[in-house]
Amino acid sequence: MNLSRVDLNLLVFLDVLLRERNVTKAAEQLGITQPAMSNGLKRLRDLLDDPLLIRTSEGMTPTERAETLQPLVRNILNEVEKAVQPSTPFEPTTSDRTFRVMASDYIEATLLPKVIAALHEQAPGICLDILTPSDVSFQDIEKGKVDMAINRFNQLPQSFHQTTLWRDNFACLLSSDHPAVDNFDLDAYLASNHIWVNKTNMGVGTGMDRGNTSRLGWIDEALAELDVKRNIRVFTRNYMVASTFATQPDLIATLPRRMAQVYANEPKLAIRTPPFPLVPIEIKMIWSPLLQHNPGHQWLRRLIVDLARED
Repeated sequence: MNLSRVDLNLLVFLDVLLRERNVTKAAEQLGITQPAMSNGLKRLRDLLDDPLLIRTSEGMTPTERAETLQPLVRNILNEVEKAVQPSTPFEPTTSDRTFRVMASDYIEATLLPKVIAALHEQAPGICLDILTPSDVSFQDIEKGKVDMAINRFNQLPQSFHQTTLWRDNFACLLSSDHPAVDNFDLDAYLASNHIWVNKTNMGVGTGMDRGNTSRLGWIDEALAELDVKRNIRVFTRNYMVASTFATQPDLIATLPRRMAQVYANEPKLAIRTPPFPLVPIEIKMIWSPLLQHNPGHQWLRRLIVDLARED
């Protein structure tokens, strides 16, 4: 194939089509008409001799060839975007940009106060719009509608950029008046009532079943390895709320250590080490390849990484 005969704008069409998997939405993203996008898809199919997207019961599904091409096309466009970025450096002291950050309240309580304090000193005009995991989809991040997401992730799309901010162990938060506070062993832990808290999945959560250990997460899976289970009395998706509930004299919240340490000086609460082994969690920051080379985005990413790794 003679490259000079190829309209390289079709790569942009292909990138958006494979990301949206919908001709109408792809057209909206590029600000063109739906017939123009349909014509672009036809030209791509002729050029590559492949249907690329096939209509199925689940919508438009990419072919094997399309899935192979997607990361290659994205890498090509990344390099083009890098080449045409403005040469003017980002000036944090004068910027009035708004950055949208998805974070659980665990991250809001442990990391973002440091970020906000640093912005006050270094970039007082920058605004943070903080979203919860329920507000955001991976597609929002991939499109660059959300600048970055900070959380624990079970699985990630291969196209995302990512970096590990920290690994966190667990701690138990319980009332200073809890019967087990002075003798916190496994038997005392299992004899107590518990608060389940977790919000690592994207999108709207679903109801929980305390009898289904496989859906309860890493704490209950670790207990299942010991052939025991805890008595969960409260399910919540909010770490701050779980910490408040833990002031009740009969409840224990098992939380990431950094979250529990927020309450280290709270006289109504005590912090104890879990009396059984737990695998540490890994907190990552992820972002779209569309924002990889943006100077302002690069500046904020560096700031967040530096602050996260201070401890």
